Amino acid sequence: MNTIAPTQRTTLIRRPDRGAYDRSIVNAILDEALICHVGFAVDGQPFVLPTTHARIDDRLYIHGSVGGRMLRTLRRAAPICVTVTLIDGLVLARSAFHHSMNYRSVVILGGAREVKDEAEKRRAFSALVDHVLAGRSAQTREASTQELKATSVLCVSIEEASAKVRTGPPLDDEGDYDLPYWAGVLPVRLEAQAPIADPRLTAGIGIPTSLMDYQRARVPL
Repeated sequence: MNTIAPTQRTTLIRRPDRGAYDRSIVNAILDEALICHVGFAVDGQPFVLPTTHARIDDRLYIHGSVGGRMLRTLRRAAPICVTVTLIDGLVLARSAFHHSMNYRSVVILGGAREVKDEAEKRRAFSALVDHVLAGRSAQTREASTQELKATSVLCVSIEEASAKVRTGPPLDDEGDYDLPYWAGVLPVRLEAQAPIADPRLTAGIGIPTSLMDYQRARVPL
């Protein structure tokens, strides 16, 4: 088992039983999630921005605009916090207080570096596209040199990180179990709908099979 050593900042204080430092669990959650949120501070003002991400080995690549606040701040090695969250179910308890959600989340702390090497940047671009739809980068035009220059890619090492997972039924107070209220879990999931073709799609181009059975691959934890 490849474990990420917990630090003072990543050690869970509340509900430590839900914490996980197994790298395979952290990676599985990162690989399934479509969006990450990047937290950083500028002159004491916190910002949390959503963006796309992709993992290559023990590195997380995140996407942004060259002119954006995120790149201007993080290229100076400012501290960063990256989070992802997956919701698996609504946990409905007998009491309002004990309502919750079943979820899987990851928090990564550290610093980010701007990817400047063209070969690494192109690999990251392909990984970002394939993260959304497996194999998609091979079915598209490669990014031009100008497009590479207009887009920033940041790399964060997955070295200071933790996962948190909740599963199972509601946890009511013992005295509430006989109350006449329904309790349990309402499972939820991300579900793709039928593809909608671009109105300007060239006639005769069929829908890729990868879209017909699209779903986010979930690795059992």
